[in-house]
Amino acid sequence: MAIIDFLKRGNKSSGIAALGNTGLTITKGIAAAISGSGAMFATTMHSLADATNQGFVFFGSALAEKEPTKRFPAGFGRVVNLFVLVAVIVVSIMAYETILKGWEIIQDPKASSNFWMNVIVLSIAIIIDGFVLIKAMKEVVRESHSSAKGLQIAPEAFKNIQYAAPPTRLVFYEDIIATFGAILALVFVVLANYTGLYFLDGVGTMLIGLLLIVIALKLGYDNTIGLIGVAAPKKVTDRIADIILNDNDVVDIKAMRILQEGRQYHVESYIELTKGLTLDEADDIKLRVRESILEDPDIDDVTLGVIETDEQQNWTIDDEPQPE
Repeated sequence: MAIIDFLKRGNKSSGIAALGNTGLTITKGIAAAISGSGAMFATTMHSLADATNQGFVFFGSALAEKEPTKRFPAGFGRVVNLFVLVAVIVVSIMAYETILKGWEIIQDPKASSNFWMNVIVLSIAIIIDGFVLIKAMKEVVRESHSSAKGLQIAPEAFKNIQYAAPPTRLVFYEDIIATFGAILALVFVVLANYTGLYFLDGVGTMLIGLLLIVIALKLGYDNTIGLIGVAAPKKVTDRIADIILNDNDVVDIKAMRILQEGRQYHVESYIELTKGLTLDEADDIKLRVRESILEDPDIDDVTLGVIETDEQQNWTIDDEPQPE
């Protein structure tokens, strides 16, 4: 039961994607071994990289949900960024092997066999990767608190991807590349078969390897800044500021810093209260405001300080705090 409860805490998008790509890796691997197609080998490596990455990230996201301890009072939110960086290393290795395979095929092109088997397997891969991508888009929309539905989901997902959790972003980016990579592999398998230009199989293989490098660089950058500690997007900052300023006894926000911890945010702020309050009253207001902020599902921890108003407005919802 403890293991099941642990797994339930993991990111759903990465879990589903890991299972789907494991099945695709096995299927594509068999097809690549039988046909000898370089493009099929490349897309097999891609699916293997995706399955490994998403498996890593799924377990990392589950561990990141662990409650803080005395030894680790800040919690484990950034653990998921570390797991994603490990996944980036795997992607980089797979990219190298794929590009190397493509170059070998270009230097010594050969016809691959079982053309229709390759076409069917790659078509199935496009459908499965496309399904996983749609699921990831829906998860991005949900995590960004968007109300988009139907055909609006795709553009809304691209618009709000920065607000999604690191595991969801990984699945989103990887499955864009996976779907496009499978389409690319199918195109070059067909071209090589019908034109007799078998070196095109190697060209397609190398292009897929280059796509893997692009996704590795993107994910590496996003998660490196996540490990360092990156400020929350303005949309999140404004939402929290709105919660604070809606309290009748809060006059202004003197200062506020919101850091992303994995998929959650940590809020630190000094708030200005109306004049003439007792210490007990100010403390009650602070607790009330803190509880209101913690009702936001994206907020994991809140540290508040209270001061009496200086009768100067430092913060507005639509702008960053004014310099002192």
